[in-house]
Amino acid sequence: MSSSGDPTQLDGQALLELQNASAAKIQRYWKALQLRRLEARESFCRTLSTLVQNVDWNCFGPDSDFLRQLLFFFNAKRGEDVDMLCKICDILLLYVRSDGDLVTLFAGGVDSSRVKSVVVYRLRKLAFICLLSTRRGDFESCYLEWSYFVYFIFNCVMFDWASSEIKPIPFHQLLEFAVCLMNPNFQWSCEIVEYLQMKKVNCFFRGVIGALLQSERHTKYLDCSSALSKILTLVASHVGNYSCHCSSVDPRWSFSSQILSIPSLWHNLPDFKKAFCSNGFISNYILEIASCADVLPTDILANHPGQACLLANVLETATWILSEPDFAPESRAEIIGLCTSLLDGFPKITSPIDRTYVDGTIPIDNDANYYLDVDLQRHILTLFQHLVNAAVSGILSIDFSDSAGLSSTELQFVGSISFFLHGMLHSSITDGIMTELVHTTEIVPALWNFIKSCHTNDKWQFFSKYCSQLLPDAPGWLLPLSIFCPMYSHILQFMDIVELKKSERYVSLEDLPSLVFILKEALWELLLTIPLQSSSLQTTCSPLDNKKMLTQVLKSSVMTGLCELLIQLEKWNNMDQFVPPIGFCSTKAISDEFASQALIVGTHEAEIIRLAPFLVPFDTRLEIFQLRLEADHLLMGNSRQYFGSRTLEIRRTNLLKDAFNNISLLSAEDLKGRIQIVFFNEHGMKEAGVDAGGIFREFMNIITQSAFSLESRLFKETADHLLYPNPESKLAHADHLQYFHFLGVLLGKAMYEGITVCLPFTIFFLRKLKQKETFFNDLFSLDPELYRTLVNLKPKNSDDLSYIYFIAPDGKELFPGGARMHVTAHNVTTYMHLVANYQLNCQNRVQTAQFVRGFQQLIPKEWTDMFNEHEFQLLISGSLSLNVEDLQLNTNYSGEYHMDHVVIVMFWNVLRKFSGRDQERFLMFVTGSARGPIRGFGTLNPKFGIKSYGDDPSRLPLASTCFNQLHLPPYQTEEQMHAKLIQALSSKSGFDLM
Repeated sequence: MSSSGDPTQLDGQALLELQNASAAKIQRYWKALQLRRLEARESFCRTLSTLVQNVDWNCFGPDSDFLRQLLFFFNAKRGEDVDMLCKICDILLLYVRSDGDLVTLFAGGVDSSRVKSVVVYRLRKLAFICLLSTRRGDFESCYLEWSYFVYFIFNCVMFDWASSEIKPIPFHQLLEFAVCLMNPNFQWSCEIVEYLQMKKVNCFFRGVIGALLQSERHTKYLDCSSALSKILTLVASHVGNYSCHCSSVDPRWSFSSQILSIPSLWHNLPDFKKAFCSNGFISNYILEIASCADVLPTDILANHPGQACLLANVLETATWILSEPDFAPESRAEIIGLCTSLLDGFPKITSPIDRTYVDGTIPIDNDANYYLDVDLQRHILTLFQHLVNAAVSGILSIDFSDSAGLSSTELQFVGSISFFLHGMLHSSITDGIMTELVHTTEIVPALWNFIKSCHTNDKWQFFSKYCSQLLPDAPGWLLPLSIFCPMYSHILQFMDIVELKKSERYVSLEDLPSLVFILKEALWELLLTIPLQSSSLQTTCSPLDNKKMLTQVLKSSVMTGLCELLIQLEKWNNMDQFVPPIGFCSTKAISDEFASQALIVGTHEAEIIRLAPFLVPFDTRLEIFQLRLEADHLLMGNSRQYFGSRTLEIRRTNLLKDAFNNISLLSAEDLKGRIQIVFFNEHGMKEAGVDAGGIFREFMNIITQSAFSLESRLFKETADHLLYPNPESKLAHADHLQYFHFLGVLLGKAMYEGITVCLPFTIFFLRKLKQKETFFNDLFSLDPELYRTLVNLKPKNSDDLSYIYFIAPDGKELFPGGARMHVTAHNVTTYMHLVANYQLNCQNRVQTAQFVRGFQQLIPKEWTDMFNEHEFQLLISGSLSLNVEDLQLNTNYSGEYHMDHVVIVMFWNVLRKFSGRDQERFLMFVTGSARGPIRGFGTLNPKFGIKSYGDDPSRLPLASTCFNQLHLPPYQTEEQMHAKLIQALSSKSGFDLM
């Protein structure tokens, strides 16, 4: 064995002997200590008796052994020791109630500063054993023994002592005396509280409160809760108080961690809530709460996490403070900031609320993640609503009409609320809160008034200063719009047409033009400033990097929100115009090179067209569409030369079937290539003429009219004669899905070749053709009567809905069991949207899918994404009326004719007097298409021409549709010319008569 005294150098046997010796020594010391305590207790009892009857006021002075002995031998697990302590508390409480001065009493009548160390030592130990006696054990573990506390508190407060042999411990009395010892007016109060904090007193309080919460009869011991509220208030007042010199506490055992994370704290201790809120304690706790968010206790149920309970209690406190007008705006901003930080750090939680069926039941999911208790989440969501209402009342109290704009304090307050709302909308705990917020609070009109005021008074640059989490050069409107856009989009999604016209609650009709202007200008700025290629985000960042990252994420989020909201507003504007269509285009200059630049991937112009095409004038987008067509035609040029043209033989008596059989055999390359048509008349004879393009245009017009007609039973039409797929098409054609694919190809080919066809589609089908989602209001384009019927079912318009079940108009269930479920005021909105979804999406899903598949063989989705539904219809059908002036400006004359020739002057006068139907027939007669080019006749190739035709005015005019040329005889009068033209249109004379 080594002779060294270092234990690390000892061998195993020697080390064991040393450990045993040390243990024996500690055991002898502990036995000796216990013996000395027993002797001290016996001596104490002989002198003062177990009933402490011989105590006088001198016993409490610094020179007396009374407290020294008591504190030395006291054992909270011994009933007689606790009895003596209770008697002492009785005496001292009586002394205090008789206006006695505890400072003088414990200082023994001398200057308290001279004996402070002795007095403080004794009093902090005395306060400690008072609390320990109510527990009979250790502070740290008390929250794990709720059942003991329930039993104990019943004994202390409610037991019928006359019929019991159990001796109660006056719980309330011990707490009351501890309250006296921690009187903030006493110079030793900090030392006492600091000592108790070191002993983890907050764990003790957590256990006591937990016991009260577990008892079904907790309302009967108000005296206990009152004393508990008092002592909690005293302890709480020592955190963050500048006049307090208590040492900081380990976050794990802090007041915030142990107390503020208790479920329903304020509901069960209303006196403590009032004191905590009215004294402004929450402002002092901001740093402590932030530091303990990651070390909260986990001793409650798994679906009651400490983060959620802490958040709920802080939200309730913040709501109380925001409702009080006396609190300074700066303090309000700090409290809102605290709520925001708690939200930002909240873990991802799966909520069962959004997984609830229409009937209120929750689906059983064995693979479901850990989730928050339903009642707790609903309580938190309610608190969010209360807090938002309180915050909104503060915003609404601001005078937005003041020409000077908002003050710095008001801007700071709105800034903090904006960050809070942004965090709330992106937190997992608040899933599903959007609907409640927009309908139960005034946050949307409040935000709009703020946005409008800042824009009008040019305050955005000042507001940026109060968004400290963002980069200094971030636009001031960035944060408010990040909240306003998704909220107002949500409102518009569920608002019906009548509500939009009459609603003044959110944004008035008069304000909508201003809203559009503000939104589009903000969006244009973002599109030009956001980097086209985002760099990967780092996981560890400096504060500056964090600001950059948050600013960039916020910009992307706002850009998406602005795009979605402006698209919705444009859609509403198409239904009921409140601003000219050009009002959605940005006032920023569009350069001459914009269209060509938009074709280059990665340019800002390409991104603008992809994300926000409505900012670009319609004519520019048409130019981009035409350039894409031309580029694709050029790309297919070599293929066209290689494969040559495809010739289709079509019998006029069997038009649809021949077209279907021929076109269905063509490949994608063939479809984009040149197709020539050979017609056979009703006698089976080949018609005269060579197809140089005119015959194909005629074919496209007559086949689309035939294939989309009601007789084909592939499409149906609304009361307004708008087309949509027939849900029962399979009854008309066994291979109806192949026909829908064929019809999609036909429409795609027409657009690819620049041929306008007269096919007026419903808005909802045009959205489906663009692969966009349809919503409730799209039902109006399909069935206005059903739409109005459903709107009238809303709770505000309907009293009794019990006669309605969850079935579609055709009798099918909207979901399994729907035929047995009544529609109520609570689920009527769900019913409305399920009916709309069935009518718009379910009935013709497969037909629409096949049509879109065929259409996109020729026209990619990104080409049509830059047009709204009304513009898309123009792209398909062209202008609804003939622009005679445009045609006249783009006409070539040949032969004897010129623009001032008398026959030509008569011709234009006659054409202007034609009815709309006759003008369409005239265009069909000379160009092979009943509609003019959407970009005007200047784009017609070749240009429209009028050529002199002989010298016999009795002849009918002729047309060469391949060359868009009219052969016009020299008529003598307008009446004669009118009659001859109408006769030619009626006889369908044209290229085959040349």
